[in-house]
Amino acid sequence: MNHSYQKLKKGIFRIIRKNMRKTLLIILFFGSLGASAQSSRTITVDEAIRLGIENSKALKVSQSRIDEAVSRFNQAKDRALPTASASYAFSHANFLSGKFELPGSTNEPLDLPSKADAFIGTLSVQETIFAGNKLKYAKESTDLLTSIARLDADKQKDNIAYNIITACYNLYKVEQSQKVVEQNLQAVDQQIKQAQQFFSQGLVTKNDVLRFQLQKNNIQLTGVDLETNKKIVNYNLDILLGLPENTELEIKEFGFPATTPAALVSLIDTALNNREEIKDYALRSQLAETNIKTVKADLMPTLSATGSMYYINPTGKFVPKANTFLAPVSVGATLAWSIDRLWTNKHKVSEAQIQKNEAEIGKGITTDNVKTEVNQDYQNFTRSVERIKILENSIQQAAENDRILESKYRNNIASVTDRIDAQTQLFQSQINLELAKADAGLAWYTLRKSTGTIKQR
Repeated sequence: MNHSYQKLKKGIFRIIRKNMRKTLLIILFFGSLGASAQSSRTITVDEAIRLGIENSKALKVSQSRIDEAVSRFNQAKDRALPTASASYAFSHANFLSGKFELPGSTNEPLDLPSKADAFIGTLSVQETIFAGNKLKYAKESTDLLTSIARLDADKQKDNIAYNIITACYNLYKVEQSQKVVEQNLQAVDQQIKQAQQFFSQGLVTKNDVLRFQLQKNNIQLTGVDLETNKKIVNYNLDILLGLPENTELEIKEFGFPATTPAALVSLIDTALNNREEIKDYALRSQLAETNIKTVKADLMPTLSATGSMYYINPTGKFVPKANTFLAPVSVGATLAWSIDRLWTNKHKVSEAQIQKNEAEIGKGITTDNVKTEVNQDYQNFTRSVERIKILENSIQQAAENDRILESKYRNNIASVTDRIDAQTQLFQSQINLELAKADAGLAWYTLRKSTGTIKQR
């Protein structure tokens, strides 16, 4: 009986162990799938900009607009080519009466056939010789519209590049802050161990140990907030770059000017030469001038040449005999003038002139705005560089203060509050410095964007 019981018991445990092994394998398998689902990628800012521009849906729409403008330009060129038409027709007629008599005629009535068939063909070619240069102005207008569409796409590329750079620097800020948090957690752990030793020796109170532990909790809360922000920024950057949404990004090789930027006057000149908005208004002013010329050209007469050939075959046979068909050829010229446009087009000229004036006024306003923007970005960048210098000095001071208070605390001269305050000031100074460096780098790219050179390397 006991032997049977033991055998049954061993069998049950064998089944349990077998199922546990399968369960463990399943857990490990799906765990490995989850681990592989999270991919990581290290990229530079330049690579991020390239990916963002390549995968931008907005730029694809802009490219469609450019293609549409190019198509219109090609259509305008096609309108300058000669026009031609050809036709070939068959005609069948039945006569209700077999006789035809001319009114007042004394001759015998003419005998008519009961039916008549005929083949009639025409070929005509027409070339406009002069139309007030309207075709020339049409090509100029569509060419200018194509250039404007390209400028819009370039401006959009600048905005996309800047948005990606901003997202990269936001991710960099979080990562650098996380490094500072990790360093400070290690420092606080050492302080906790030291405080616990002092407490065991009766040198400090339990409250001192709790204060250090509370400081650690506060730093950990900062770390939790940073990790949440990192996930949000990383996800948004994945979307901008067209990468899988679970790609964990690490940005390297952040750009920062090795030398100070050029003088403000030189930067403003660069912006006025490179900014798409100013170029856009210049093109629109040219477009308005071309529209004025087009309206005035519409007042001019049109001269065209025409060549035509006719084929008349009254025999009813598809292939007639010699000398049984007619094939006259005619060449002519036509001079046409819509004189009513002398008084109906005058308001169109006024409208086109108003559009030109608006473009010139808009260019002036945009120029002033660009100057203001460049100056503001230049001052912000200069301030960012100065803040780095000040914060580097403050870190040295905070580190020295932390060292002094640590020594005093060890010798039971300073309180735990003074010790924690000194360490907190050092911790905050370190984070502020990393954020200031990132802000200065972003301010540098902002200045390049305002001067129209953000994509130049």
